[in-house]
Amino acid sequence: METLTDAILAIIMIGNTHYVDVGAGSDAIIFYETEKTAHMTLPGKEPLVGDMTVYADGYHVAWQGGPAGDWQIAHEAGAFTYIGPDGKAAGTITKIVPGNSEGY
Repeated sequence: METLTDAILAIIMIGNTHYVDVGAGSDAIIFYETEKTAHMTLPGKEPLVGDMTVYADGYHVAWQGGPAGDWQIAHEAGAFTYIGPDGKAAGTITKIVPGNSEGY
């Protein structure tokens, strides 16, 4: 599995909504509004807004009223996988939709 770099992250993240299978019955939804702001709804939870910084091989997000951590997105044939702050796979992207498909 190869970790995506900042240029590739910008292409697949900024201005797009990710749907991520986190093993909870429904997907987590993350909209990357800008290179500095993200929105997320975890299954069964209220939406969060986060302050984000993109690095060379990942990004940091501090959710207002929630946790903060460094994340990466890795790729292998047919799959994009979120790698959590603990270095372990945290979920697989099921789809990427251009724009703010959830209306954050």
